[in-house]
Amino acid sequence: MAIKESELILNPDGSVYHLNLRPEHISNTIITVGDPDRVSSVTKHFDSIEFETRKREFHTQTGTFKGKRITVISTGIGTDNIDIVFNELDALVNINLKTREIKKELTSLTIVRVGTSGSIQKEIPVDSFLISEMAAGFDSLLHFYDSEVFQNKAISKALIEHTNWYKAKSDPYVVNCHASLLKQFSSNKTVNGFTATNVGFYGPQGRILRLALQDNELNNKLASFNYKGKYITNLEMETAGIYGISKLLGHKALSMNAIIANRASGKFSENPTKTVDKLIVYTLNKLVQ
Repeated sequence: MAIKESELILNPDGSVYHLNLRPEHISNTIITVGDPDRVSSVTKHFDSIEFETRKREFHTQTGTFKGKRITVISTGIGTDNIDIVFNELDALVNINLKTREIKKELTSLTIVRVGTSGSIQKEIPVDSFLISEMAAGFDSLLHFYDSEVFQNKAISKALIEHTNWYKAKSDPYVVNCHASLLKQFSSNKTVNGFTATNVGFYGPQGRILRLALQDNELNNKLASFNYKGKYITNLEMETAGIYGISKLLGHKALSMNAIIANRASGKFSENPTKTVDKLIVYTLNKLVQ
């Protein structure tokens, strides 16, 4: 059955609505970054660039690194944008855009996020590389999909009880990364973590400027949470959405975090750009192994 024009919106040139991409523009290996300007920070390491486009906060470049074809795309900030980017990337490979029908043989993308994050554990220092082994989403994104089978309900329940989670907030959902990617990208240069994906940067991450918080102790509660040896290590704004939507669509996903702040110690990286660039190089080399 053909997908209606109102549900899968295409531009006049046949590209998907928000990303401005056609199927031939992307590789099956994709790096996502939040900042549109960071796309070029990744592709400056490429052997060559074959394609580039920009629309809104979505900046895409496709090229080769050590002979491997890779697409780099910026998502902007937040899981609401992840919903847009990942559904449209999936449409590019798994829906025939001319007939608007789902393909019989589906393609699984490999998607690696390279982003920044703040640690809430003193022992995870600034400038370290953290791989999100699992993530807890404090937004509502996954609850809009039929996603119960992919959620770790036991950890979610324990987290709600430990934090005395405010009932007006969306229940946290917990999802894992793709196991094969975790193994591929882990080394003595990385630490595995349990990431909290927040719905905002200020209040949701415990920052106070002029607005009072509903729960002043939430960050401390998150830092003290421990479920069978799994404790929350860092805060950011996309990973849980990436893991959840990827699992639902059958894609492999991993989140690589450059720890540029330590909320527990109050320290911030002296050179965050250098740390992110080192993580970019590390990620690229792992992708071609």
